[in-house]
Amino acid sequence: MKCFEFLLPSREKKPRKKGFTMVLDKGLGLKTAKSLMEISGEYIDFLKFGWGTIIVHDKEIIKRKIEMYKSFEITPYTGGTLFEIAYINNKVPEFFKESKEIGFEAIEISDGSTDMTKNEKLNFISEAKEKGFYVLSEVGKKDPEADASITMEKRIELVNAELKAGSDMVIIEAREGGKNIGIYDEKGNAKEEEVDYLLRHVPKEKIIWEAPNKDQQVYFILKLGKETNLGNISTDDITSLETIRRGLRGDTINKIK
Repeated sequence: MKCFEFLLPSREKKPRKKGFTMVLDKGLGLKTAKSLMEISGEYIDFLKFGWGTIIVHDKEIIKRKIEMYKSFEITPYTGGTLFEIAYINNKVPEFFKESKEIGFEAIEISDGSTDMTKNEKLNFISEAKEKGFYVLSEVGKKDPEADASITMEKRIELVNAELKAGSDMVIIEAREGGKNIGIYDEKGNAKEEEVDYLLRHVPKEKIIWEAPNKDQQVYFILKLGKETNLGNISTDDITSLETIRRGLRGDTINKIK
């Protein structure tokens, strides 16, 4: 039972079909991660091991973290940059094999830092699905200049192509900082016209909007409702985001249903 539970607005419980929260693990220790899950795990749906962080950590600890996250009904997965590192080293088969062996049932496939072709990426997505993975793919580039060269029409084409190839969810790139990338300007404000354009041409229930900053989280919740899918949430902001979703913070109080 929660404190003041009679004041707590309802929200879809796990396993959810909408309102996903994807959190970024940048190298939490096992005990710290477990303690965090004990108080906030019910609000997390996906847990991304950021970029190549797990390469520099002990395999047995990572295995234990994966199992711990699963015990809280959370889907842990490999960050897209890790896949790209495998790609540029011609080690994709080994990447798929090791991902399975250490307990990952979901992976991210991205091309944000590489020159992977569209067809290569789509084939990797299809291959991952054939191997039984839940696939999250990401659209966008890490470099602001390269990302800016992607037109909205191209972005929409890529999202829909990746879903057709087998992606379960498509992430809209915003990096950890959420500024001057994709749908955000140099100050981190969402570009309303671009968001609206995307929403008219892609299935919103299949999109995870990277929204690392509070104002971005508030923007999407006020625009799309408390059950919108948000990602790249800091471990420090899990509770904060859930209170925003439920109208328990000044930004959204009396503003959402």
